[in-house]
Amino acid sequence: MDDRHGKHYGRLLLPKDCCMYSFRVDVPAQFRFPCQIESLEKKARETRPVKMEPAAGGGGGRQQASRRRPADLGLLALLCSSLLLNAIFLARHFLPPSRLLAGSGGGGGTCGLSWALQAAREAEAVAAVDCSGHGQAFIDGVAGEDGRPGCECNACFGGPDCSLRTPGCTADADSGNPLFLEPYWRRHAAASAVVVSGWHRMSYTATDGMFQSVELERQIRRLHRAVGNAVADGKHVVFAAGSVQLINALVYALSPDANAASPPARVVATAPYYPTYRTQTKMFDGREYKWGGTTAQWGNASRSSTDGGFIEFVTSPNNPDAQLQRPVLGGSSAAAIFDHAYYWPHFTHIPAPSDEDVMMFTMSKPSGHAGSRFGWALIRDEKVAKKAYEYVQNSVMGASRDTQLRMLGIVKAMLANLHGEEDIFAFGHEVMRNRWRRLSAAVSRSRRISLQKMVPEYCTYFKRVREPSPAYAWVKCEREEDEDCHEALLKAKIITRTGVGNEAGSRYTRISLLKTDDDFEVLMERVTDLVDAEKNGDAPGSSSM
Repeated sequence: MDDRHGKHYGRLLLPKDCCMYSFRVDVPAQFRFPCQIESLEKKARETRPVKMEPAAGGGGGRQQASRRRPADLGLLALLCSSLLLNAIFLARHFLPPSRLLAGSGGGGGTCGLSWALQAAREAEAVAAVDCSGHGQAFIDGVAGEDGRPGCECNACFGGPDCSLRTPGCTADADSGNPLFLEPYWRRHAAASAVVVSGWHRMSYTATDGMFQSVELERQIRRLHRAVGNAVADGKHVVFAAGSVQLINALVYALSPDANAASPPARVVATAPYYPTYRTQTKMFDGREYKWGGTTAQWGNASRSSTDGGFIEFVTSPNNPDAQLQRPVLGGSSAAAIFDHAYYWPHFTHIPAPSDEDVMMFTMSKPSGHAGSRFGWALIRDEKVAKKAYEYVQNSVMGASRDTQLRMLGIVKAMLANLHGEEDIFAFGHEVMRNRWRRLSAAVSRSRRISLQKMVPEYCTYFKRVREPSPAYAWVKCEREEDEDCHEALLKAKIITRTGVGNEAGSRYTRISLLKTDDDFEVLMERVTDLVDAEKNGDAPGSSSM
């Protein structure tokens, strides 16, 4: 046996007349196990290949071969082909995983695994549950009468196996749930799987008494260098329970001390902005900072020493309209927090690495793992980084160690495939580009609604001009009577997120393009119905809808 290039080859013993042919059989990676390989290698060493000896008399043997009839040669070729096909079949089905994982306790047939066997069986069994391609089963799902978790169906699908489509279903395009990457991780189930022992990281702290994984930090720095979206060298990394926790952690870190004589900092953003900046700042309103509204209020206004400093959120690409942004307020009294949640090649072009003083990221957008609740900040100033770290330490004692372990595996899997055929950013861009193309084509037929303008741009990651692939469509209702765009689309059975929360006005609303394929297909049906009704002069909500 030989495992060069990650493949295993075996020698097949055929009749003498077939031994003039050589070939290899590739055993798929999912069927290779250490105990299987070791056993086959041992057999290969003990088995000597058949050696062809020339027939007695030298030339007589050649004369005998030359006298063979064509029918004999055809029969021989058929026999060799049959043996070859059977050998390939056996190689593919030799010792399947269920056979290898079977076995008792510490006995044979376990490939050296012991405590991980049961967890592996459970994970494989749940992953194999058939949900008709319209749902998923999860280990922590609600168990049925048989004690096993059942399917959790996508929106507009139901039934035990999610095979029943709900007629006339409403499209839910509100949430930014990044489920469009779910198929990618199902394709990379082995590379992204993590087995966690019951005693893993039971301590409050991790390596060197810190609340952060040293190795995960190293891999995150590698990811930024490889993608080219941010300069991580010379900056401190602070982990948090998602970017939502980072919002207030960074505001706190940039604000004056509570006992300082200076007035509280004003937290501002440019409309349309991510509403959580406002809601969270107001919720934590304190002595150090307060919500100051939009930058439009302060951009050209004269400022006095009693106004205090500013902390400006700069979301780039912006949520909701996907535009790259720069700070509006300048000067020594204004600090900026760059929210780069969407600054990855599947959502936007990367013109250059961002090298700002304070930048925040979340794993939910590059990999899609929103439920893991993991985010990080890159901070140049040591004092600011220390205050942000102390905020996270005092609020939740650091991001979950189990989450950090899972994210370590995810980041490694991403790095292993960058710029290859299985590049997650190439996969993501293809999906999002196609969705934007289809939605834009449908909306282009309407005079009732319009989308934000986007053009192809050069991307340093792909080293080419890439087409737009925004996470969200920023919709404007153009008709005078559709003053509330959210309500107008709701009548057409499309749930969106109103632009009122972004301080953009009710004529705007946001449509998420991030969810499952099923969600997007239902969305396209409803948008098409809306445009067709407009062309036919039908009112929203009529039978044609």
